[in-house]
Amino acid sequence: MNKLLKTAREQKNIKTRELAQLIGIDQALISKFESGSRKPTKEQIKRLSEVLEIKYETLIVEWIKERILHEIKDEEFGLKALQLAEAEAIHHADLKKETLSHELQNILSDIDSIKKELNNIKSLDCFKITQSLELEYTFESNKTEGNTLTLHETDLIVNEGTTVSGKSMREHLEAINHQEAIHYIQLLVKRNFSLNERELLSIHNLILRGIVSEDAGKYRKVQVLIKDSSHLPLQPYLISKAMEDYFLWFLENKNKLHPIILAAEMHKKLVAIHPFIEGNGKISRLIMNLILLQHGYVIANIKGDYDTRMNYYKALEKAQTSNNKENFLMLIAQTEKDCLERYLSMLKQ
Repeated sequence: MNKLLKTAREQKNIKTRELAQLIGIDQALISKFESGSRKPTKEQIKRLSEVLEIKYETLIVEWIKERILHEIKDEEFGLKALQLAEAEAIHHADLKKETLSHELQNILSDIDSIKKELNNIKSLDCFKITQSLELEYTFESNKTEGNTLTLHETDLIVNEGTTVSGKSMREHLEAINHQEAIHYIQLLVKRNFSLNERELLSIHNLILRGIVSEDAGKYRKVQVLIKDSSHLPLQPYLISKAMEDYFLWFLENKNKLHPIILAAEMHKKLVAIHPFIEGNGKISRLIMNLILLQHGYVIANIKGDYDTRMNYYKALEKAQTSNNKENFLMLIAQTEKDCLERYLSMLKQ
């Protein structure tokens, strides 16, 4: 950078004293900048680029580069740290570049308007409606994963303690366990618990309790391949490391993103990691809905019928394989909007 400054000054036939006056600093500083014994401040870089007519981007990039090299030149692991910093910088740049489509922004705006209207309505039927919708969520989520219980049979098992003839014990336990998992996330919301690893494992333990008890609440002990960003190749991760990054991402973004987008992203990312032997779909949807409930929304209940299930899987696969998340984010947002509208109409009846 020092040579760049000196060459530009000499080409413009400006003396160090004159440049110092134009910048508003001591002449000795200009000499130190050009010898490399002193670095300008960021504000001084801006003034130098204007006076010497050097492209600001060129000068600031040189300035940043020299600061980085100064910090790592004597560090044994400096190069490794620089490579990690590069990957993280690319990731953060991707986040900043991401913009929501106009259509998606409109749906989010509609959602927040409905939510505002919902918050102004007080009804004694609220509890009964919530119970009914939670039962439907258990039925639909299990149906998505292949459970053959009907909504009525699910109700008999969950609320009446009845055994349904011709249905397996596993299907009975899937209904009971999922309903208990909903109650657990409701408890977390009431107690204002923030999402963390311990609670996620507790929810997964509830889902598989009595079904595959040895795997309930435990990560797979294998490496997984995860794409950090659209610019990076698939990277091998231990499940524990991938989940550590998952929760770090949550902490970094929980106050930056719209709650609907945050919930959908946490769902998508958890499915991509696939941390458990079984129950990854259910736990991903439960975590999504935990975040929605914590922000005052209602459960986003993705239906288990064939067409909806296929659209859901295709949107999720597209988000993971092509880094195109629009369809998946739209699906989650539209699902939440539909569920809010239904809840509001039930309250008004």
